[in-house]
Amino acid sequence: MDPNLLYWKSQGQSVLSRLQIWVNLLDPTHLLSSDAEIQEARSLLGGGENLNIKDGQALALSLSSVHADSGAVLPLVFRPAALLPISAPLVVASFLPHSSVKHALFWQFLLQSYSAGFNHANRNSSSEQSKMRSLKQLLLIAGAVSYATCAGALPQIVINRLGVRSAPIQTFFRSILPIPLSAALAAFNVLIVRSEESETGIQVFDSNGNPVGLSKAAGEKAVRETALSRAALFGTTAAVPNLLVLLIKRTRLFQKNSLLAAPLRHISVAFVLGLMIPVSFSLFPQLGTIRTENVEEQLQAAADSRQLYYHRGL
Repeated sequence: MDPNLLYWKSQGQSVLSRLQIWVNLLDPTHLLSSDAEIQEARSLLGGGENLNIKDGQALALSLSSVHADSGAVLPLVFRPAALLPISAPLVVASFLPHSSVKHALFWQFLLQSYSAGFNHANRNSSSEQSKMRSLKQLLLIAGAVSYATCAGALPQIVINRLGVRSAPIQTFFRSILPIPLSAALAAFNVLIVRSEESETGIQVFDSNGNPVGLSKAAGEKAVRETALSRAALFGTTAAVPNLLVLLIKRTRLFQKNSLLAAPLRHISVAFVLGLMIPVSFSLFPQLGTIRTENVEEQLQAAADSRQLYYHRGL
């Protein structure tokens, strides 16, 4: 089993402990380390079980920068620590009340493209991919980005095409509808981009960390958990700022200074996104478990315990 997964096996058994770990791993200074420094830090970890007593900096670099399946260094822009600085301006811009459909489509395309890239780079890649499957996956990703872009811009499309002028209806399409829409599209992005894991299965391990085989049931569980965590991330990021602005607009201060609503919305979106990223990453364990009776029969015969482990991905 990979050293990163061995650490998650021994640590992060509760949501609060995982949250504490992710707050440390999301430190942007980890992005300043070179690939050579990351590989050197990873080599220090070895394959032992007592990873929690190793060098803390080496462990943090490995957990935040190295893929747990392939052992390769993640692309800089798709590392967990890069999610907030890159996605924050995209999320803020995608929630803006755009004046035209083109602007809404443009920012939605950038956001959905980056989300797809992040989901694909941090997926479970334990099953081998053929060239045909890679091409199929590329087409699925392109289709998911295209569909999510159009669906994400739907409120602006409706307002422009129908010429909506009613304030309550505009409030619904600009402040209420984006909440469930953002959550649904975030989950949809994960489900499509990582659909191969459900089709071909992912590697599962026994209690000793030995690989048992590929399980479709574990793949479906991993993708479902990640989709739920991403829906919580973007759904909450859309809900809190919009509801906050709707409430504050009723106060005298904002009634006299209506221009204050826009910067408040932008700041609150970035703030809530920053708070929710470690929370969403912590909702489910990185090294998930599945009961032996819930996997394929051939894997049940090879298992030596009542539960198996799998890498959930991110």
